[in-house]
Parts: sequence; structure tokens; C-alpha cells
Amino acid sequence: MVHDPLDTVIGVSDTTKRDTAAAAKFIAAGMAATEVGDREKAIAEFRKAVNADPDNAEALFRLAYQLDLVGEEDEALSLYERCCDQQPPMVNALINLAVMYEDQCDFAASERCLRQVLDTAPNHPRAILYMKDVGASREMVVVEEQDRDIFKRKALLDTPVTDFELSVRARTCLKKMNIRSLGDLLRITEAELLAYKNFGDSSLTEIKKMLTAKGLRLGQGLEDAHRAARRALIEQYKGTGKEAVLAKPVSELQLSVRARKALQLLTIQTLGDLASHTEAELMGIKNFGATSLKEVRERLAEHGLGLRKLDP
Repeated sequence: MVHDPLDTVIGVSDTTKRDTAAAAKFIAAGMAATEVGDREKAIAEFRKAVNADPDNAEALFRLAYQLDLVGEEDEALSLYERCCDQQPPMVNALINLAVMYEDQCDFAASERCLRQVLDTAPNHPRAILYMKDVGASREMVVVEEQDRDIFKRKALLDTPVTDFELSVRARTCLKKMNIRSLGDLLRITEAELLAYKNFGDSSLTEIKKMLTAKGLRLGQGLEDAHRAARRALIEQYKGTGKEAVLAKPVSELQLSVRARKALQLLTIQTLGDLASHTEAELMGIKNFGATSLKEVRERLAEHGLGLRKLDP
């Protein structure tokens, strides 16, 4: 467990008396400051609330959230942990704590938090999507640790594509597609490259040859792009009451047999999964044509969603 910085910051101790009335007053003041964008005052008021009532889950959560926004991750994590120690734990605190654990690559702890949410709310949309991300992250880390040293891999993926011997046409196309590093290149498919204007077979062959020489291939880092897209959708829908649409199974879209089979090949299970893919990815599947693409776009549009677009 991470050391609790509040022991030194606000003087929490086992003998501290709880002043719930004062805590409520400070929480209200903190929320008022938050509404007008005065984050510094909000943090100060929420600190007072925690000082007045060290076991107040709402005060702990609101202070943790504000500190996380200003980059005080260690203190925020400790506060979230204390908040989740209160019974019953707050769902949002468990989810936020799970995300912080995942960012620190503590996947077991992240999964435990999400499991707590799903044990009581099996259909919670954000918990379902984050659980999938944690599983993907865990698998990715295991593979990377088996294959190569993680720090060398990061340095390799951060290498600018301009460092490689590519033709002017290939470099220009990659630049226009906002592909700056080797890591960006691994998160794209052959179909997506070929779908871009002026990008032909010769440029594709050139890039594949360069990647093969390094033991790499196009699309092998694609799950990163999907995870980022799903995260963006979750954040976009957070608090709108429409989060459940992302966890809706694609089987409920009443797609044609051909479209359904294509989605199965890509292991797409929910609308959130589907919206994290691009048109080119779908078109790259055998027997998935313009008719199926139109069908998928129309069904997603009915739910206010669309397929992921590559940066221009």
C-alpha cells in the first residue's frame, strides 16, 4: 500500500475527532469553487473537509479527484485508497483508483477494484470496458517482457520515422497521416495505409521491408489505438447517462450475416469496440464490402456513434 501523505499534510491520526457538520460546510465551499474554476481554492476547502472528518468518503474522493487533475498522482492515489476503505466503497472511487493502478502497471490491483464494482453491478458500462483494457494491458506487458527489455522497446517505438531510409513519397504520406514514430506506424494496418491518397503498393512494400528487418509488422500495436479510442469515448460519454451504449453487444444491432462474421473475425463484441475501429480496418476483412460498411455506419449512427477516423 502506498504511504498516505495525508499523515503529514493534514495531520490525520487515529484519535482525530470527526466534525461532520464542518466537513459538509467545507465540501460545499469546495464544490462552489470548482464550479467557478478556482481549483486551488477547491483543493484547500476539500483538504479542510478531510481534516474535519478523515473518514468522509465524499471529501476524500473530491480531494483525490482535484489533486489528480493537477498532477499530484501519489497523493491522489492514497486518498482514493482511503476512500475505498470506507464501506460500502464509492463506485467512482473504485473506478478511478483502478485507472491509476493500471497506469502504474499494477494490473492485479486494478482488476481487484473493477471486480468489486462488477460484483455488485455486473452491467456497469465503464467497469466492463476498463476491465477489458486491463486484460489487454496485462497481456501486452507479458508479451513485451518475454520478447525484449521494456526500456529498449520504448526507445525503439519512439524512434522518428524520419530516421529510416524511406522514399520521399512514403515519408510525405506518413507525415500527412500524422505518423511520426515507429510506434505510430505499428498502430496502423496495410488497408489503412493503402486507403490514403497517393499511398501505393511500392510505398507499402518499402515500409513492410523496413519493419521486417527489425522483426516488426504493421498492425501489431493496433490494440493501443483501440484502447485509446475506447478511453476517449468513455470520457466523452461520462456523466451523460449514455455510457451504457458503449457496452451494448453488437449482436443487438441486427446486422447481416456477412457483417456479423467480419466483426467476429476482429473479436468485436460491443459498440465501444466497434467504434474504436476504422473503415479501412473493416474493409480489410475478406468479403466485407461497401454494403456492409454502409450498414455498420448506419447502425452506429442510430446510437450517436461512428467509426474511428485517422488524423488527417
